[in-house]
Amino acid sequence: MFITVIILLIVALIVIAVWVSAIQQHKEKQEAERRKELAKQKRIIEEAEDVILNSSNIPMSGAMIKVIQRRVHDALVSMVELSPTSRELKSRMHESQERLNNEPQNANESDKVTLPDNDKQLIALVQGIKKLRHLLRSEHSKGKVDTQVFVQEDRKMERLQLRINVESQIKRGMSAKSANMVGSARQYFEKAYAIICGVTHVDEYTKEKKTLLEGYLSEISTELKASNASSVKKKAEKEKDDLDVLFAPKKKW
Repeated sequence: MFITVIILLIVALIVIAVWVSAIQQHKEKQEAERRKELAKQKRIIEEAEDVILNSSNIPMSGAMIKVIQRRVHDALVSMVELSPTSRELKSRMHESQERLNNEPQNANESDKVTLPDNDKQLIALVQGIKKLRHLLRSEHSKGKVDTQVFVQEDRKMERLQLRINVESQIKRGMSAKSANMVGSARQYFEKAYAIICGVTHVDEYTKEKKTLLEGYLSEISTELKASNASSVKKKAEKEKDDLDVLFAPKKKW
């Protein structure tokens, strides 16, 4: 009987140990998942804030700013639910809610953009627009952005990319032309022209740039023809001079 009691106690202790271990593992798993989700929401906030910081030269409408603010707010709400005792997170969440309730600052409805002076800044500008479009698509796929707003804002970002591509090629072409690098200038203008011709949505901007580029290309073509004709003429004159020297009467000394 005594031995039976001891065996039962041992079995009970083993069961309790297994149960405690299982509970501990479950808590650790939940904590790991909580930390993972917190890290995910933190990345979302950092990416959204980084987009705003690096997109200072990109004209953004009030609707686009609201999309970014809503994304940050939703991420903060999720973080507060995961860490309900964090005063800092609650404070940030309330601040983000206030921003959502107010009209966006520095909103710009224009689709014009000033090109940076160097390629590094230009690349950063293009990347900023790409990140904005990715963020917009992500929020739309979650049902947090109205389809009409999505189409309007995405089209605006697409036009900005078009302007940057075209204007940067034209700028390089004009620079090459000023340096008498006519061949390089033609390549830049042709690239810009191909971009314009590949656009399905035709507006005043595309019409204007197409006409402008056609004028540049025509001018360069005329210059190259004149240059080639001049080269041919000079070559013919040189050959004629060489022949005159060869067949000229020999002088008698």
